Amino acid sequence: MITTIVIGLIAILVALLVVSVRVVNQVERGVVFRFGKAQQEIRPPGLTFLIPVVDRMKKVNIQIVTMPVPTQEGITRDNVSVQVDAVAYFRVEEPMRAAIAVQNYLFAIEQVAQTSLRSIIGKSDLDDLLSNREELNKGLALMIDSPAGLPLVTWRPNQERFGRGRSHEASL
Repeated sequence: MITTIVIGLIAILVALLVVSVRVVNQVERGVVFRFGKAQQEIRPPGLTFLIPVVDRMKKVNIQIVTMPVPTQEGITRDNVSVQVDAVAYFRVEEPMRAAIAVQNYLFAIEQVAQTSLRSIIGKSDLDDLLSNREELNKGLALMIDSPAGLPLVTWRPNQERFGRGRSHEASL
């Protein structure tokens, strides 16, 4: 009778241990929520222990993400119709803010990138778009650095196509 109770208790303890252990990969950070409230400590890579039923962990990838920005059409300040493809490279610098501030930070970055690209197209002359790429990249990076803790690492336009009778494509 006592051995059955001891074996049962050991089985329960082993089950609790198995349920409480989580692995955080090298390219991730863990944000722990205790009763729905975020804990200040970000869990580093490796084994981490959670309190069963009480704690939940959201893993946030901190690798550089390559995000193609869909073709954006716009009219430059000098009334030239332009289509621009671009690629944004970014990484999460603050996992806590990425997990809490934005519901879907990848979608948010994509939307901000599209909006920023259209804004830059509308504020620039065609010559600026073609010749001052570094300045435009810096301007786009400043616009896209978001409150979600997702600073832009690099921003690079892929192709530009121009309207008004010009069929010119510039590959970068």
